[in-house]
Amino acid sequence: MLRRSLLGAAGWCLADNPLIRAWTAAPPSQTTGKAKSVIQIWLWGGPSHLDLFDPKPEAGKEYCGLFDKPIETNVSGIRICEMLPLLAKQADKYSLIRSMTHGNNAHETATYMVQTGRNAGERLVYPCAGAVVSMFKGYDAGYQGRIPPYILLTEPLGRFDETGFLGTRYKPFITGGDPSQTRFAVEGVVAEGFTDQQQRERRGLLNQVDALSHALPKNAALTALARSRDQAYDMIVGDGAKVFDLSQETDALRDRYGRVTLPPTAPATQVAPRTKFGQSCLVARRLVERGVPFITINYPGWDTHKDNFVDMKRMLPDLDKGLAALIQDLSERGLLDSTIIWCGGEFGRTPKVDWQAPWNGGRGHWGQAFCALVAGGGFKGGHVVGATDARGEEVKQRPVYPGDVIGTVYKLIGIDSAASLPNPQGLNATVMPKPAEAVPTGGLLNEII
Repeated sequence: MLRRSLLGAAGWCLADNPLIRAWTAAPPSQTTGKAKSVIQIWLWGGPSHLDLFDPKPEAGKEYCGLFDKPIETNVSGIRICEMLPLLAKQADKYSLIRSMTHGNNAHETATYMVQTGRNAGERLVYPCAGAVVSMFKGYDAGYQGRIPPYILLTEPLGRFDETGFLGTRYKPFITGGDPSQTRFAVEGVVAEGFTDQQQRERRGLLNQVDALSHALPKNAALTALARSRDQAYDMIVGDGAKVFDLSQETDALRDRYGRVTLPPTAPATQVAPRTKFGQSCLVARRLVERGVPFITINYPGWDTHKDNFVDMKRMLPDLDKGLAALIQDLSERGLLDSTIIWCGGEFGRTPKVDWQAPWNGGRGHWGQAFCALVAGGGFKGGHVVGATDARGEEVKQRPVYPGDVIGTVYKLIGIDSAASLPNPQGLNATVMPKPAEAVPTGGLLNEII
């Protein structure tokens, strides 16, 4: 059985295999940029802009709901929701975009638009920003890291193909698991029920039975396969795996990224667990230290059709602690200048609150106006771009479209927006839309870079 399996592997390797060919693909063209990494915090479901970064207390309870006391930040004139006191102390390090818009109210198509900067329903299905960065800043461009260049913490983005026509080579490595647990069980890295020593013993057994590599020691395809296998084992039991081991961080720092807020009725002796989102932010910082070009933290739960304010009272403190700690931690380590933080969702939520049963203070989908936060990597801090009207219903100043944000991110990380993207139909596809494609734009965010 082993002999036949090895011969089958030999045929796969020695044939004109497209995966083997891809390993030697020509590197894509690129430009220089200040940023080296991007951390995208994806608030899946679409967070309410009025309940985060664009409060409208003067509009009354019909619109502002229960959050009618916005707080001043450490930048004069910028106010945010009272549930975000830690972020209020960091406003000099980030800028807010209050005039995001695309007009689409469907999760799947809005996600596609915000992640790709393209219109939905085009002839080609374009890759998201993470896949594009993986292509231009990953292995094709000389990236040497053992950690894959595009990491997604901790679950897929949903009904959305991150790579589009670029294919599986540029898909994210999806960790699965929960970094707030004692052992972060990264899928494909940490095997449940197996110790690191058992994994090493398995590797030794594999080396013992690998007669094919010994028989053909100079075969290029087998050498490439062995290198890939070694990299995989480094991710499992070597230095690569250590990036996911949060026990190497101090308890004080891990706590700074946030613990769950316990209800008032909780026993005084109960210890609140650390939040999954906060510990994901800490993992992202560790990945940046390893030079990983693109990390997405998928933070679901923002689709608050019902009981919006009940959910916000639970989720906003977690967002506040995790994001504020990430910004501060990167800044203290001298990494913020080279790391872009991009936080937002696929759209906003209806400015007018639906207080009727069964919604009980819910908010629906709203693609007319929403918010995003950007920091680091060449983005200025302490600024606000654009504005909505008195009720937060429409953009009244400086509309910003998804492609404007993505194009600015590409500029800061050194990707040419006019560069070509290979596609199976051989069409003239570029990183960002050409003017003739008529994709709405308000222009790059030059005022904050």
